Amino acid sequence: MSLVLRIFLIVVSFISIIYVIRRIRKAKLRIDYSLFWIIVSVLIMLLAIFPGIAIKLATMMGVMSAVNLIYLVMIFILLLHNFSMTMKISSLDSKINNLTEEIAIREKMNTEKKEEEYDS
Repeated sequence: MSLVLRIFLIVVSFISIIYVIRRIRKAKLRIDYSLFWIIVSVLIMLLAIFPGIAIKLATMMGVMSAVNLIYLVMIFILLLHNFSMTMKISSLDSKINNLTEEIAIREKMNTEKKEEEYDS
């Protein structure tokens, strides 16, 4: 792994950790969601600081270079995270639909009650 790439990975990881922490402090990001990004950034930073880990893993897995392994692992992790977020969004969408239906039913019942009171 080239020195330029290692420095770039360290700097970007450090900046992303600082950014995530700032978003948490401003209450723009929940801690449970931010943990994923902090862990990923720390892992990238560790691989950049200790490239021997990535080189050894790449050799064991039969990947041509450590950089390719890092990209492959990152793509896989982001795909898993994307799938997880898709499941959460789907669940929230169902809850919103249920709440919308419940509100509509309650409004209809309130409207019918008011009409009955007006008619009496």
